[in-house]
Amino acid sequence: MEVNQELLLIFAQLEREKGIEQEALIEAIEAALVTAARKVYGSGTEMLARLDKETGQIEIYQRKMVTIQVEDSSMEISLLEARQLDPEVIPGDEVEIEIDANEFGRIAAQTAKQVIVQKLREAEREMIYNSYSGRVGEIVNGIVQGFSRGSIIVDLGKTEAELPSKEQVPRERYKQGDRIKCYILDVKQNAKGPQVILSRTNINFLLELFDLEVPEVAENIVEIRSAAREPGGRSKVAVVSHDPNVDPVGACVGVKGSRVQSVVNELRGERIDIIPWLADPALFVSNSLSPAQVTRVIINEAEKAMEVIVADEELSLAIGKNGQNVRLAARLTNWNITIKSETQATEEKDAADETSKAAVDDLFAGVSSKIQSALDEAGYSAVESIAKATDEELLAIPGLGKKTLEKLRERVGASPKEEEKEEGE
Repeated sequence: MEVNQELLLIFAQLEREKGIEQEALIEAIEAALVTAARKVYGSGTEMLARLDKETGQIEIYQRKMVTIQVEDSSMEISLLEARQLDPEVIPGDEVEIEIDANEFGRIAAQTAKQVIVQKLREAEREMIYNSYSGRVGEIVNGIVQGFSRGSIIVDLGKTEAELPSKEQVPRERYKQGDRIKCYILDVKQNAKGPQVILSRTNINFLLELFDLEVPEVAENIVEIRSAAREPGGRSKVAVVSHDPNVDPVGACVGVKGSRVQSVVNELRGERIDIIPWLADPALFVSNSLSPAQVTRVIINEAEKAMEVIVADEELSLAIGKNGQNVRLAARLTNWNITIKSETQATEEKDAADETSKAAVDDLFAGVSSKIQSALDEAGYSAVESIAKATDEELLAIPGLGKKTLEKLRERVGASPKEEEKEEGE
C-alpha cells in the first residue's frame, strides 16, 4: 500500500521546523495501523506494520504460529499452509502473513493524519515547555489576549500565558490588545499542555526591572542586598557597591532620576525608595525609614528589636500612610521596629522614673537616710540591685544590720542564696 508522497515531504518538513524525528512519526503511524488492523482481525491477533520512509510503502502483516493441528485460526496456521509461504518452516515457527491492505487505504490516511496532528501537538507542547521552563525568573513582553475567571490571558507569541488575579496589582487595569510586561513565575505541565504563569506583584519582578535598567546591577557591580514591596503602593530597595568608585544609590537612580523613573513607570507609579545597605543595624534601620529623620535608636539585640525615636513632626512621616513606611522598613532590615516621637519617649521615661521612684520609696520606707545614703554609695539604690545582692554584700555596708536587711528582703524577695537553696530542694 502506497502512502501519499506528500506525506513523506511533510515528515521531512516537520523534522526540520518542529524537531519531530521522522522515525518517531513512522513508529507512531505503524503502531496506529496495528491498532486499526486488530479492530478488523480481532484484538488478540498479533499484527505488525512497516512503513518504508524511502518509498512510502506500507506493509501490514499478521503473525501466526505454525502448528500441525489448528485450534485458533486467529493465532495459528497449519503446517501445510505455512509451507506455501516458506517451504522450510517447521511446527513451532512463526510466520508473517501479509494482509491485503487495500481496505486499509482510507484508515491508513486517516491514521497518518491523526498521528501527525497528535505528534505535532506533543512536539509543540514540549518545545514550549522546554523554552519557557528555562526562563522562569525572566521578564517577558506580551499582549493582553483576553480574560478568564479573573485571570489575564497574555499572548507571548509562541504560546498564551496566564496572569492570575493574585499576581495582578489591584489598581492596574488592562484591556484587550494592551502591551504588558510580566515576570515568569512558573511553568507547569498539565493535560492541556504547558501552562506559563506570570506575575506583576512578585518582588523579583521589581529586582529584574532594575537588572534591565541599571547596567551596574546587571554586571553585579551594584548588588541589591534586600528589598521589600507592597505592589502598587511602595517599595524599598537596599543597595551596596562592590566598587568603591561607584555610588550604588546614584547608579540606581540614574541621571536626573532617569533609571529609577523607568522602573516606576513600568510599575505604573509605584513609589520606590533606594537606600544604601549598611552593616551597622542602627544606621541601616535609620536609613530605611527615609524620608523621615531619626533622632536616636534603642537596640534590643536579644529580641532583634529597635525602638526608634523621631522628632514629633517626623512621626507621621516615619510611620507612613497606614503604617506602610515602617512596615516596609521592618521587612527590608529584618528588625522589629517601634517608632516613637520625642514627646512620647520623654513621657514614657518620666512615667518609668516615677514608677521606679515610687518603688524605691516603698523599699526604703522606715529606713534611715544615713543607711539609704550608704546603700546608694555602694551602688544599691534600686530594687533590682538589692534583690541581686547577697546577704554578705549588704551586711558589709556600714550601719546596715540584720533587722534592716530582713525588712529589705521582705520587700524585694528572697536573697540569691536562698533562691538557689529552694531550687535545689
